[in-house]
Parts: sequence; structure tokens; C-alpha cells
Amino acid sequence: MAAAVLLVRHSEVALAWRGRCYGQSDMGLSRAGAAQVRALAPDLARWKPDIVLHSGLRRAQRLAQAIAALSGLDASADPAWQERDFGSWEGRSWSAIYRETGDAMDGMIDDPARFRPGGGETTVELAARSLAAWRELPRQRVLVVTHGGPIAAIAGTLNGVPIREWPRLAPAPGDAVEIAIPDDGQCGYCP
Repeated sequence: MAAAVLLVRHSEVALAWRGRCYGQSDMGLSRAGAAQVRALAPDLARWKPDIVLHSGLRRAQRLAQAIAALSGLDASADPAWQERDFGSWEGRSWSAIYRETGDAMDGMIDDPARFRPGGGETTVELAARSLAAWRELPRQRVLVVTHGGPIAAIAGTLNGVPIREWPRLAPAPGDAVEIAIPDDGQCGYCP
């Protein structure tokens, strides 16, 4: 089979975290998210990965382990695949952050090289970390259960999409983006 990468966004997080900034916080899944793991794992295992990776956060680990078990593989954690570090914003509601900072959060796309949400990671730093993890992947069929930010950063960079448009590239929880790696080594985005 051709070398390819399947980037899968974790399933739905615990209900208590809805409407909250959770970035690198490590919460569990909602009941719907756990059901989504059971429903998705067999389909994703049929993609026949050679390697299964995840970010190390529970919401990604559960799906990765279920896929790996069905594929006869081990799932390995790599923190380079974690979501953006939102610093002091982590765990707070988006509405509380907005009440406190106004439209400052627009800095993630308006000033991607300097704005640090909650003192955390800039958009450029998130992209650099995600692309470094991407470049280290072996030329095999690799399935990575990760988060919306890294997926959007990789897809956006590979396709020359302006950072302002990256949010639309983040798949919904449980959705996947396949990126084929042709024989010439040039990667193309395959939604």
C-alpha cells in the first residue's frame, strides 16, 4: 500500500468541558464520545495502518488504543501531537475569556507569530511543532489520533492556506483527514 497519513481528531469530550478552552488539558470523553470510539474504531482499523500514534491525552488515547487493538498493533504516545497550549486560558469558558479580554483572542489569527493566548503557544509555534512531528513520520501508513489545531496547521501549511482560514480546516470530533505521500515525496492534502 502507498504511504499515507490519516490524521483523526479525537471524539467528543466530557460534557463539563463543552464551551471551555481545553487545549492541552487532559479530560475524558462524554458518553457520546465513548460511543463514537466504539463506532469509529472498526472503520479506522480497516484503513490498515502500519503505525498508530496519539497525543498522549486521554481523549486521543482511547480511540488510538481501540484502533490499534483491532489492527494488532500498539498505540504509541507522542506529545508533539497535542493541541495548542492555551496557558492560563485552559479550563476557562470561552465566554469568560471573551468578557475578560474582548476580541484579544483574534490575535491567534491576526498576529500568529506573537500572540500567546493565556501566555501559551503562538499559532506559529503550534504549526512548527505539528510540522516537525509530521516530518518525523515514517513513510508508511500512519494513523495519528490528534486534535483540531495540529490537523489544521498541517493541512493549511501543506496547501498554502492563509492562517486566517485554518479554523475551517479543523475536522469535527471523530472526523479524519488523509494525506497521501506520493512516490516523489511531495505531500498532498486529501480531505
